[in-house]
Amino acid sequence: MEFGIFILMSQRGYHQTSDQVIRNAVEQTVAADQAGFNTAWYAEHHFSNYGLCPSPLMMVAHMAAQTKRIRLGSAVCVLPMYHPARLLAEAGFADSVSNGRLEFGVGSGYQKFEFDRFGVKIEEAPEIFNEFLDILQLGMREKSFQYGGRHLRMPETSISIRTRQSPMPPIWLATGNPETQARAIREGHNLFVTALLNGTDKLQQLRDGLVKVAAGEGRDIDDTKVGLLRCAYASDNEAEIMSYVENARYQRRVSEGLKLRRARSDDGFLVQEEPGLNEPSLDQIRANLPVGSVDYVVERLVEEIRILRPKHVAIQTQVGDFDQKTMLRQIELWGSRIIPAIRRELGVSAAQAAA
Repeated sequence: MEFGIFILMSQRGYHQTSDQVIRNAVEQTVAADQAGFNTAWYAEHHFSNYGLCPSPLMMVAHMAAQTKRIRLGSAVCVLPMYHPARLLAEAGFADSVSNGRLEFGVGSGYQKFEFDRFGVKIEEAPEIFNEFLDILQLGMREKSFQYGGRHLRMPETSISIRTRQSPMPPIWLATGNPETQARAIREGHNLFVTALLNGTDKLQQLRDGLVKVAAGEGRDIDDTKVGLLRCAYASDNEAEIMSYVENARYQRRVSEGLKLRRARSDDGFLVQEEPGLNEPSLDQIRANLPVGSVDYVVERLVEEIRILRPKHVAIQTQVGDFDQKTMLRQIELWGSRIIPAIRRELGVSAAQAAA
């Protein structure tokens, strides 16, 4: 059972600077490395305060020099916004300088706001994603390759920087699309899913959906490595808990506004926070999530893991403008008490956890 941290690098307002947001992400990754987390994940976003990391692979390369053992992942590189030849070389570089610690997450993207500014039609994103994923695998498996597709044609090409992991780093597809999930299962990739701010009913729906998709491919979903992105927080301090929940709601509001193309901004950068459609109350969000005392969080996450049966759980640490010092203590708490307790409850031995 693996655990990771997911860092969005959100800037909730101008009381934060972009420099502070990035430095906080660096500190959290170092803390997670010291606490024994398996992986640190970095999102990619552009042109708004929702997320400030323009290149997860740049963050991976930087953190490779700042950490010792934690694996470092993109969650995700948005394929339609790249030229795959450049992305191949950058993935090879990141995997090399991290001594083979790269987890390579890719996705098709969802924010039209971003696509417009890269000159890419969001309606074509799924098709571009599938073509570029073909190219990535060719480029990592073959010393020389060529490709002819609808969106890109490449002559005989060799990528100069090879990944240290052979033939390639683990590839993760972050998607709720059954067709893309089927491709991941069929080709032996890993899957990232999220229940957002919903509760165990949503996790059961996710499980049932994945089982159905895998069965359609003649596979058992438990043979695929599934990762769950989850907001979770442990404390006996009520103010801390509600601050975390409120920041999680803030991030969901902005994300939903961007996804549904109804987000507004007064200055073209800071996205206005507006209530989501059929949005649950803060109390309901709290009830949906593993937030509360250490014992409660352990009990609740064990329940959720037994429902979905993921092999990796990534906890969203950096939400909104949640206090940095408090979050660093939270990361240490997960490493020292919560993760070991969850593994004990799941019957994971010390040797298995180390492996």
